[in-house]
This record gives sequence, structure tokens and C-alpha cells, in this order.
Amino acid sequence: MNLEDPSYYINRELSWLEFNQRVLDQALDAKNPPLERLKFLCIVSSNLDEFFEVRVGGLKQQKLTHATAMGPDGLPASELLVAISARVRAMVDCQYRCWREEIKPLLEEEGIRFHHYPEVPEEEAAHFKKFFEGQVYPVLTPLAVDSVHPFPQLLNKSLNIIVELEGEGLNSDFAVVQVPRILPRVVPFSGERAVSDFVFLGHIIQDRVSALFRGVKVKAAHLFRITRNSNLYVDEEETHNLLRAIEKELQRVNRGAAVRLEVNSGCPAPAVRRLLEVFNLEEEDVYRVDGPLNLARLMPLAVQIDRPDLRYKRFSPANIVSLDSDADIFFRIRKGDILMHHPYDNFQTVVDFIGQAAEDPHVLAIKQTLYRTSSDSPIVQSLIEAAKNGKQVTVIIELKARFDEAANIKWAGVMRESGIDVVYGVSGLKTHAKAVLVVRNEGESIRRYAHLGTGNYHPSTARLYTDLGILTCREEVTSDLAEIFNLLTGVSKFPGMKELIVAPFDLYERMIEKIQAEAEHAKAGRPSGIFVKVNSLVEEGIIRELYGASIAGVPIKLLVRGTCALRPGIPGVSENIEVRSIVGRFLEHSRICRFENGGEPVHYLGSADWMPRNLFRRVEIVFPVVSRQMRGHIDEILECFWKDNIKAQTMGSDGLYFPVGGEGRTPFDAQAGFVEEATRRRKNQARQV
Repeated sequence: MNLEDPSYYINRELSWLEFNQRVLDQALDAKNPPLERLKFLCIVSSNLDEFFEVRVGGLKQQKLTHATAMGPDGLPASELLVAISARVRAMVDCQYRCWREEIKPLLEEEGIRFHHYPEVPEEEAAHFKKFFEGQVYPVLTPLAVDSVHPFPQLLNKSLNIIVELEGEGLNSDFAVVQVPRILPRVVPFSGERAVSDFVFLGHIIQDRVSALFRGVKVKAAHLFRITRNSNLYVDEEETHNLLRAIEKELQRVNRGAAVRLEVNSGCPAPAVRRLLEVFNLEEEDVYRVDGPLNLARLMPLAVQIDRPDLRYKRFSPANIVSLDSDADIFFRIRKGDILMHHPYDNFQTVVDFIGQAAEDPHVLAIKQTLYRTSSDSPIVQSLIEAAKNGKQVTVIIELKARFDEAANIKWAGVMRESGIDVVYGVSGLKTHAKAVLVVRNEGESIRRYAHLGTGNYHPSTARLYTDLGILTCREEVTSDLAEIFNLLTGVSKFPGMKELIVAPFDLYERMIEKIQAEAEHAKAGRPSGIFVKVNSLVEEGIIRELYGASIAGVPIKLLVRGTCALRPGIPGVSENIEVRSIVGRFLEHSRICRFENGGEPVHYLGSADWMPRNLFRRVEIVFPVVSRQMRGHIDEILECFWKDNIKAQTMGSDGLYFPVGGEGRTPFDAQAGFVEEATRRRKNQARQV
């Protein structure tokens, strides 16, 4: 049997688009509160931006250079771009229908209104006229396009207006006006209505753009938005200063090749053709929308509107460790490993672990990886404080964390100035691992403490993403972690590990061994089974081995939130594999692997998805869960996910998804169940204080 048959694999880009459809499904779900539905609608737009900037940008380069590289599904770039255009077009139409016919009217019923600018009440027209003249007009620049004024180099994802002009003596019949990024895209009414009534900045400028063209007639003005290829191209072997090279590359990608043009549905064909010619795009690259360009700009409003009745019910996470200032977190870790499931368990425990290490006079050194963190990160502040307190602090910060490059460059500079040893990892590899190592003098010996997790050290996203992490001082783990930090900061070869599994050195091989072992258990009649939860499953070799295990009779459960290139339900190949996805209130981000192992199950957590980039081009750490109690808790978490019949969807062999269905079963939402359990534990903790 040829397990490399392209028909056994689903294209990763088309699978990702099905994930984004599942996000859109949450916006379409009338059971979700209105402002939450609006947030999902914004996320769909934000996701599509990144998809075009990175994935479509890369495919267009392949097509342009006639590159033949393709995935295991065998679909060439030219055919794939056509399929993407058709699928995205249908998705965008559905998204804007949802905005016009469901979410906007629903918000209006709740007193939150988005007005068509020319129809605002007369008293507000004066307010917006004053706003335009005082705050908008001074920062606008009309850009003529003629023989001496080339078409402006518009920034990536910028909102712009193409203006059609007529009059005697004109060198050109059109111009461009850029909508200032510095101003909010959604503008409130005045007075008491400022919290409930809004118009779009682009529409204000569009309506008043003639003020920029004195003595010239403006025939029409049309909003458009351009998306550019934002892939970074840095040859680390050829650059002497990675930080400076990435800074320069960030300036370049803002002006990369155009990959998508968005216009309002009323934009006339001649204006569209002109824009296509300027940006060297084809008709298939145009997306006409009936609504505001870039719905993602509504996200700040969706978050800031003070209407808790239109959101998910708030909850407070449970505390795994007492957050009192007198609590000794090191004493608690010495009593046994601590497992945390965020956001249901308070991420503040991790923040406090690093904060106490910074203040503790017995702590000698702190070493940490940083992939993404918040703009006001308390963790970075603690690391700076630790350096000021004379501790040896080392941070491996990933400058190439996509779309966080500029923020990480800033943090790298701040930390270096504070006396922290800042390292950019191993040349050619992204450092995606999530790890902290604390070295502490405890009298007769030096003890090391560690945090390992599946998610970033980002307190804000820790409230929105589901992740798992452990705090431990077990020597087997901390000695391995010390070797990994030495590998990342120094010059040495991978020494092998006692317990930790590390990409790109041995993770792929170890996972292959685990899958093959389950196949052997099944053939021998021993208990077998694989239960994996990842964000993406794309790597061809892993998929082949899963097919082989399925053929051997291993029952396989896969929880894959996003892209899945494996095709379940193929007769004789993947009949024993079921793939599900959960998209809900929180972004499922934890990675879990459970192998039945002949009746003695083994569990692993880690930072890596099953994708080529994670297995071969990133530093990732996967760690075992050894405590019987913690393994039991992981099993409970996995069982809850598999019980979900509200948010979960099952993948068919055609790559499409359908609801799991709860006929004859009690409705169960795993995330809601975890929230309920966290709330109960929080109340019990409050009663015990």
C-alpha cells in the first residue's frame, strides 16, 4: 500500500480555510452573546490578513518563479491559488452577510448603532464637521498620480481612497488619499451618545475628501485596502547583526508585493482595473465587500464597550498556589510538581514564580525563553528587577516571532540596557520552547526550579488561550533544561536528554517511535491507543505513521484545532482515526500526547505542533507528566474534550467539518465545564480563607 498517495492528504491551505470557517461559525452562532459574535467576526478578518500576507504571499512567489515545491497532496501553486480565491470569496460573502443581516441589527436592538455617515442626525453632522476640520484634515495628504507623481507606495493593510477627478488643465484624473493609521477607525458620536453610536472614519473622509482638491471637481471617491507579502527573508549565515537585519527587513515587508485588493462592492470597474494595473494583480485577487473594509478594526470597540450583558459571563480563575505575598512558591514546588491548566488555573502563579525568583536573595540565576509577551509584561519587569538585584539573568528572545518582531526587538534593547544577557538562539532555528530555569542556593546544595509550558509568557493571552504548564524541581528535568539553555546560549552539540524531548534534535524520531510502538502493541493484542491534541497536524512522515498504526488496529483520537492534512475515514487506511476540532470561547492552544503503551499509559505536554517547522526548524521542548495524579488529571481533560458535543466538530474524509451532535446525550461544552469547575474551586478557596 502506497501511503504517499496524494489522495490520502488534504491541502494545508485549504484545511486552514476550513478552520477559519469554524471561527466564522462562532460568529454565526446565535447562542453566543452579541459582542462575542462581533469578536469572532473580527478574528476571521485578522486571520485572513495573516493568511494572505504569509501563505498566499508565498504561493504567489512559487507561481512567479515556477517553483515546483508542493505539499503531499500534490496540488501545484497555480491551481491552489484558484481554489483559495473561490473558497475565500464564499467565506467573505458569508462573513459580511453575517455583519449586515445578523450582528449589526442585533447590536442596534441593544442600542449600539453604526450609522451610514451621510445620514447622521443634523446635530451630529456639525460635530463630525468640526472633528474632520480639527483632527483629520490636518493629517491628510492628497497624492496626485501623473507623470511626475508616481503611484504612492502604500503601506501593507492600509486603508486608502482612490479619488476620481475632472476639470480643465488636469495632468491626471485621479489621486489617492491615505486614511491615517494614527486615528481610530471607528468614531463615536458626541455627548451621551458617544458610548452607543458610531461612524467609520473612512466614510467621513470619503464624504469630505473634496476639501483636499480646491477648484477641482471630485467625481467619486472609493475606499480600498491593499495586503502585501509579509514574509521575512533574512539569511542568518550571511548577516553579522541579526537584530539590525530584521529591523531592515521589517521596513521592507511593509512595502512588499501586493497579494490582495479589497474594495467596496459599489466600486466601479474602471477604478478597480486601474488599481489592479498599479498593483500588478489579477481579477481573482479582488475581493468586493458589502460593508466596512477590514472588520478587524471593530475589535477594540468589541472589547471596550461596557456591556457585560452582551458578553460571556466573567469568571475568576482558581489559584493553584496561594497568591499571598508571604507564600513561598519554592516550598510548594518542593512538595511535588504543580500542573496548571490556563485560563482556568490562574497564570498569576507563573508570574509570581518569576517575580519571587527576582526578589529572593537565595536565587543566583534565572534563565528564560521569550517568544511572545505583552507590551507591559510584568515578567520582563521581574527579569529586569532580578538583574538589578545582582542575579545572573539570561533571556533567549526570538526576534523572528512572526508579527511580534518589532515588539521583541524593543524588549531585547530594554533588557540589554538593564544588564540582562540577551541571546537570539541558534542560527537558523526559531526558539519556540516555553521554559524558565531558576537556580537557587539552599544552603548545603544548589537546587534548580523550572517552569515548562505549552503557551507563551504572555499574561494577556493566558486569559484567552488554553494552555498547560508544570512547575517542578525534579533533578531529571532541571538538569536537562540546564543543558538546553547551554546549547542555546553557547557552542555545543546536543548531548541527549534524560526526560525532555527536544526539536529539532530528537522530537520527530521519538514521536515516530511512540506511534510505531502502539502499532506493535496492537498487533500483539496488547492495549493500544493514541490520543493527541495539537493546533496543527501537517507533517507527512507523522501522518504516514498514524495511517500505519490505524491499519494495525490502533484506535486514534486526534483533537486538531486548525490545519489537518490527515484524511480520516479512508477505507483500509484511516478507518480507526477520528479527527475533531474545538473552536469556542478560548483559543485551544495546549499540546498533549497520550500513548496507551500496552496498558501503562505515558503522557507528554509541549510547545510543538506536528508540523515541519516545529519538528525540524524550531527549538521545541516536550516533557513527560510523571505524577500519577497529574496523569489522571490530563486524562480527565482529554475525556472532557472528547465529550464536547456543542463546540466540537468532526472532520469528514472530504476535509469538511460537521457538528459532533448530541442526539440522545446530555449537551456538554468542555470549555464551559472547565469554567464551571474553576468557579467552584475558586469559591471553595474563598470560603477557606
